[in-house]
Amino acid sequence: MSLSFDLSVEVSEKYDFNKKSLEKINENLWVKNQWPLVYFIQNEGKRVAYVGESTNFSNRIKNHLANPKKSNAFNKISIIGSDKFNKSATLDIESKLIQYISSEGTYELQNGNHGLINHNYYQQDLYKNLFLDIWGKLIENKIVSKSLEEIENSELFKYSPYKSLNEDQYNSVIEIIEALTEKKSSKIFIKGSAGTGKTILATYLIKLLGSDVSDTNMDDFSDNEIQEINLIRAYKIKYPKAEIGFVVAMSSLRKTLQNVFRKIPELKSSMIISPSDTFKKEYDLLIVDEAHRLRQYKNIGWMGVFKKNNRKLGLDDTGTELDWIIANSKNQIFFYDSAQSVKPSDIPSSHFDKLLNEPNTIEIELKSQMRSNGGNDYITFVDDLLNIKRENKSFYSPDNYEVFVFDSMKDMYEQLSIKEEKYGLCRLIAGYSWPWLSDPKKKPKPDLNAIDIVIDGVELQWNKTDKDWINSEDSFNQVGCIHTTQGYDLNYTGVIFGEEISFNKVTQQIEIDKSKYFDKNGKRGLEDIEELKEYIINIYKTIMFRGIKGVYIYACDKNLREYFKEHISTYKSESRLRILPFTDVKPYVNAVPIFNIYAAAGDFSDLQIQSEYENYEWVELPINISAREDYFVCQIIGESMNKKIENGSWCLFKKYSGGTREGKIVLAQHYKIQDSDFGAGYTIKEYHSEKNISENSWSHISIVLKPLSFDSSFYPIELKDEELTDLKIIGEFITELNL
Repeated sequence: MSLSFDLSVEVSEKYDFNKKSLEKINENLWVKNQWPLVYFIQNEGKRVAYVGESTNFSNRIKNHLANPKKSNAFNKISIIGSDKFNKSATLDIESKLIQYISSEGTYELQNGNHGLINHNYYQQDLYKNLFLDIWGKLIENKIVSKSLEEIENSELFKYSPYKSLNEDQYNSVIEIIEALTEKKSSKIFIKGSAGTGKTILATYLIKLLGSDVSDTNMDDFSDNEIQEINLIRAYKIKYPKAEIGFVVAMSSLRKTLQNVFRKIPELKSSMIISPSDTFKKEYDLLIVDEAHRLRQYKNIGWMGVFKKNNRKLGLDDTGTELDWIIANSKNQIFFYDSAQSVKPSDIPSSHFDKLLNEPNTIEIELKSQMRSNGGNDYITFVDDLLNIKRENKSFYSPDNYEVFVFDSMKDMYEQLSIKEEKYGLCRLIAGYSWPWLSDPKKKPKPDLNAIDIVIDGVELQWNKTDKDWINSEDSFNQVGCIHTTQGYDLNYTGVIFGEEISFNKVTQQIEIDKSKYFDKNGKRGLEDIEELKEYIINIYKTIMFRGIKGVYIYACDKNLREYFKEHISTYKSESRLRILPFTDVKPYVNAVPIFNIYAAAGDFSDLQIQSEYENYEWVELPINISAREDYFVCQIIGESMNKKIENGSWCLFKKYSGGTREGKIVLAQHYKIQDSDFGAGYTIKEYHSEKNISENSWSHISIVLKPLSFDSSFYPIELKDEELTDLKIIGEFITELNL
């Protein structure tokens, strides 16, 4: 039995926010009946606002007006009410409004971020569309202007300290502040895999610990909120002017978070610092995001500065950024995931293990998946897939997450373009398998137009910037790498497994070709290929965890692609061929046959035998091409001819009946041919021959069937001597069918 009821909501007029208006406000239907409601206080001139909820609004507004900070800051108030509101629903709506209005940009929100927790309540699903209705009315009333989708794709929303926490995260907040206040430990580790909300928890904490809660009225507060407020007050008594820094080792993410903090009350961009910046002052607390990316004195481009910082602390070259952080602060919170260490300069996990094994170190684990709609099952699946430990060979097909392997880079790029148009924030990311020819910092002079990557005829460039690339101009038409995407959320990710990674069918293992891995600092000094493989696997796992709604996968190595296809559905482009029912077919008049070279059980000559016609599918040709008795259609799958024939294309051929074949693209059959792109014995290539010509005769010396591919791994097929007699040219390529 399904439950449903009509939900409607009202957004009131804008009342004056002063004591003179109380009588008029108290006449509002929802206020008069002491109904649970949500309210929005604003000052359009100052562009500041506050969101709240109450079940006793008459008392709540009197308290607000008695508070000089609020009475002087605001001049208008709107009331949001519905006869279907209850306390749980208004808490949920208040929380959502705080999240979205704080990131929308019209107003600077004056709320603290305490008490923001996801609310689960009876019939919650029935209220899903209610918030959409409320937001629509706020746009109508010109209180806000941006759509929810536009806000959700903004960096401010994704890293906002006003995000509602799940129970997992909220309990961690309480435990952390208790530890800091009661000095249970000076070192706290928050562990969690990609997407468990570590960065969100970090931004929430730094905003919370800086909040002024001295005059917070706790009427109507839940027990959790009261506990949280009391802990913050205790922390501020212990550290009345606390110096707090947020350490981000990765320069790209650091730039993004500085942009975010610049726009949030009580936070400053200067709070986001690099490990080197920790020497500038003595910190009471350093919160370290992506601690697994802290560096050691190895494979970095600034060895001199690193050495000087170590000398400041009396350390030799074994000193690390971890040592700096501990030396320059009284307390540390590390957000850590060893599985996201991606290069030799990252501090080895043994250094963190040593701290974790200290008796007073507090360790907290985040388990709930907050990014990927595939949940923890997807995280486990990717880990098992890339470490070749997935015993279940059935397809991974989650309900709420889109995962496809693509045979064609063009198809993947096209499908990702469709998602970008619909959702925004979709990006291509690749392993570092191509040199950065277009590097804008390249000396002596950069070539900004250089093409870095060519796959399937698709020409691409690496990211044009290494700072906040995800949000930079034209980033969809570029390819990001691990260094410009780690720590970021995307809606859809197109992951390109490059030429440095392959799958060995004999050993059933993933292998790495060091010569095709172009991150110099990512491989220098690594003699053990298994160690490099571990870093590269971590890279691909990390970039596969970026997508919220889905991930598209293309592997340059065909064997790796086939391995993925054993576990993940293959993307099938919609065929626009019009295949006719045989009852409607007039052979070679209104249709021509499809010849399947991948599963050809019979001989090609069967196409000419009337009694065999029913065994084939017949396709109607485009209006500009007339059917002929010597025409047939084949689908060409593979990359060996991608300069002329796109992978997956349906192509029209003409039965070969004699004449010169030199320089033509042909469908050939020969017992020797074992072309990986085609069925055994068949190939489609450009035909070339070398002849021995005498006065009265000629003979072939050799025939070369040449691939026309952007991929240099395809080689010509050469036939000589006795091999020549068994070669059969079945058809000549006419055209790709533009369907």
